[in-house]
Amino acid sequence: MSSYMANPQNVNRSWFIIDAAGKPLGRVAAQAASILRGKHLPTFTPHVDCGDHVIIINADKAVLTGKKLEQKTRYYHTGYVGGLKEIKYSDLMRKNPEKAMMMAVNGMLPNTTIGRKALTRLRVYSGADHKHAAQMPKMWTGEIK
Repeated sequence: MSSYMANPQNVNRSWFIIDAAGKPLGRVAAQAASILRGKHLPTFTPHVDCGDHVIIINADKAVLTGKKLEQKTRYYHTGYVGGLKEIKYSDLMRKNPEKAMMMAVNGMLPNTTIGRKALTRLRVYSGADHKHAAQMPKMWTGEIK
């Protein structure tokens, strides 16, 4: 008996909502990355983009455990000489919590065309409201510790 291999033509995508309020940012990001890849499906095929759409709400209420809020820093380079910049996660979570969640999910996806395509199916909102009610998303019932 041969193994099942999914085709891009027969992939049915669902929409899921993950509520990040009071949950660790990394745990929420890991669960979102798994859904975006399609690893929760019995028909998961590694070389086919078979994941679902994910909406993360309440990103501003996600928590960082330990002393990460004060000690963790994001470094990035502008491309110019001497252009190394840094921002603390306390400032990032206060100013732009959507970006912090997006960077966490992006770091958990593969650095391939499948990972870049999966990231386009992620929507992050800092509040509880989102504009995707027409897609009839379901709340994610899996446990996020």
